[in-house]
Amino acid sequence: MLWKNLSEKPVYSNPWLRVNLADVELPSGRHLDHYVIRQRPVALATAVNDADEVLLLWRHRFITGTWGWEIAAGVVEDGESVEAAAAREMEEETGWRPSGPLRHLLTVEPSNGLSDAVHHVYWADGAKHVGHPQDDFESEKRAWVPLRDVPELIARGEVRSANAVAGLLLLHHLKTAS
Repeated sequence: MLWKNLSEKPVYSNPWLRVNLADVELPSGRHLDHYVIRQRPVALATAVNDADEVLLLWRHRFITGTWGWEIAAGVVEDGESVEAAAAREMEEETGWRPSGPLRHLLTVEPSNGLSDAVHHVYWADGAKHVGHPQDDFESEKRAWVPLRDVPELIARGEVRSANAVAGLLLLHHLKTAS
């Protein structure tokens, strides 16, 4: 059943997102107003070290009032490649630079019923510590967490963001299946 977006008009805009009101035609011909959040792409990156530990951030999300492990992430700047944004965010938020090439892990649409947000998740074999994180205000701590613990952390609700859950489960699968 195809829903048709006939038009959109802006409701609110800032450098991070736009909220539009869409005129949507349902397969029955009925129309409905649907709010749509338009966002820039997001890039995420982590690394796995020789001890099979994954680099994560422990942070608080004030919107939901929750704490959890996440992968370093941020918006892709104009003119920047997604891979470059992922590497930049990892270094800025963790103080670790990927030591090898970043590999695309997956791309997800975390809330495609409301937003056109697309999150691209990357990982590297290893990372080099380059100093204190530039954006240390984004997390309480940074840690190398055993990859084998990822499924249990997710089950306990210690990894809550959809992009991190999907990426870490796939990374766990790929690294333990080999």
